[in-house]
Amino acid sequence: MRSVTVSIDVPHTPEQVYEFLDVMAHHEEFTNHYLTDWRYSGPSRGIGSCATVTATLGGVKTDVTIEVVEADAPLRIVERNVSAAGRRQARGTYTIEPLPSGGSQVSFTYAWVRAPLAERLFAPVVRATMQHANRAVMRRLAAELTRHVSAAGS
Repeated sequence: MRSVTVSIDVPHTPEQVYEFLDVMAHHEEFTNHYLTDWRYSGPSRGIGSCATVTATLGGVKTDVTIEVVEADAPLRIVERNVSAAGRRQARGTYTIEPLPSGGSQVSFTYAWVRAPLAERLFAPVVRATMQHANRAVMRRLAAELTRHVSAAGS
């Protein structure tokens, strides 16, 4: 299946964005509209940080394990996602690029490595559902990032 990418521009430096995204627990703050029941393991940040969550999309609930497998500060974080009893495997990649006018563009790409047959058969619907959910994630990320940076500056 083709990957899904969503992006948003934020008024924060790549370092501020990376610092926020590097902490696994922060992801709960901007994804809790469809990822719930967060259970953490491993380090709180960086490679090896891990969470198991319950994902609810399209009326279907499934547990997903999310683990950070690559990190290139302050530009990129790569997560491995495993769900559907291992039948679904994917990579989620956050890319942070400085904007010429200041701030950063944050992109998230969800790329399926393996998908259950039903998802492959209904790929356009599955991709549209993921794109819709992840657009909301980006808007929520921008708001949480602003709140976090403002609180840290106080």
